[in-house]
Amino acid sequence: MQTSQIDIAAFSPEHLSAAVNLSRQAGWPHRPEDWQMALALSEGVVAIEDGRVVGTVLVTRYREDCATINMVIVDEAMRGRGLGRRLMEAAIGIAGERSLRLVATAEGLPLYEKVGFRETGRILQHQGIAERVAAPPVAMAATLTDVAVIEELDRKAFGADRSDLISYLAKTGELAVVRHDGKVTGFAFLRTFGRGEVIGPVIAANLDDAKALISYFIAARPGKFLRVDTTAAAAGLSQWLSEQGLPHVSGAIAMMKPPIAIGDSGPTIFALTNQALG
Repeated sequence: MQTSQIDIAAFSPEHLSAAVNLSRQAGWPHRPEDWQMALALSEGVVAIEDGRVVGTVLVTRYREDCATINMVIVDEAMRGRGLGRRLMEAAIGIAGERSLRLVATAEGLPLYEKVGFRETGRILQHQGIAERVAAPPVAMAATLTDVAVIEELDRKAFGADRSDLISYLAKTGELAVVRHDGKVTGFAFLRTFGRGEVIGPVIAANLDDAKALISYFIAARPGKFLRVDTTAAAAGLSQWLSEQGLPHVSGAIAMMKPPIAIGDSGPTIFALTNQALG
């Protein structure tokens, strides 16, 4: 039996509609706007069979420091033909010599391990209808002059320069900060995503400040659908999120190629929403 040819082509805006359909088939909540954001910040490829998009992958490069691989999807009917590996090899080529990060589902884990990724941690997804809470006095809306400080805090915590991402989120979402002695020591973003809104990334120096930043947005969104993804290492935050009406519903696996430590002696990443793109 003759097998049709699958071509790999550059991901362009004309492929967005098909990509949305693939993510819906996979059960992902991404809206067309979420895909548009991801593509605006990334470069990628699509797999095409007989004019139909049957696979996607995006690579978000953070200067020369590192890159994240996102939106790895293969059409259900095309699985088992090595297409996922072809997409990953194309993504690794786009990244060049940069170290790589991704967030994996259990289904994707074997493929990522085969191409050199190793587990570095666990991500816990919390979502639900927000409870009514009081606004914390320590957190407040950010100002434009805070963005440069926020970029530096993020660089220290994430271990790479994500200033393009921070600038994009500052223009399209809402931004809160924590100040101590007049100095910004932590921040959080909120943006529309999927079924509702997502809070993240959240960067804070301690658990109390992380809670304050998240509470700032929960307090403004009672009865709204919110999502927060936190690292399993952020002890105490998962249970607290459940108490705010955002129970733990699923998880994922943080991976790197090659494995390297995240950040330095700066703030802790208490919440990380799929590298902020997923």
